[in-house]
Amino acid sequence: MAITFINPREVALREKKRTVVMNTRKMHAWVHYYPNPGDHDEMHCHNEDQVFTCFEGQCTMSFPDGTSQALDPGMAALITGGSFYKLENTGTGPMILMGHRSGSQETTKIIDYETRKDIRANGGEPVISNRFNPAP
Repeated sequence: MAITFINPREVALREKKRTVVMNTRKMHAWVHYYPNPGDHDEMHCHNEDQVFTCFEGQCTMSFPDGTSQALDPGMAALITGGSFYKLENTGTGPMILMGHRSGSQETTKIIDYETRKDIRANGGEPVISNRFNPAP
């Protein structure tokens, strides 16, 4: 069937990780799950436009100029390709987002803010850290 219905919250709570729910030549979609307050990724951008919708918890998006914006359930962020941001779970429990991006997952680049290089170019993947419990 060309149409699939999902409940992003159910997907997140079942899988407990980033889960791709659609991947075509023109678009891909995934559910983000950051279980703990303080969980975050690093400042990065993508070569494609994207949308994040918050389903549970609170996601704060930080930007290179030092500003930030909180996303609460029901809010969406519309992001043009090349815009740098960092996601952080700033709520009191799990953070659940759904993301949609133009292009297939395989052609999407993840550009690190500091190096300005695609972290996937050498087999790397995004890393989720926690500011309250840093890795040793």
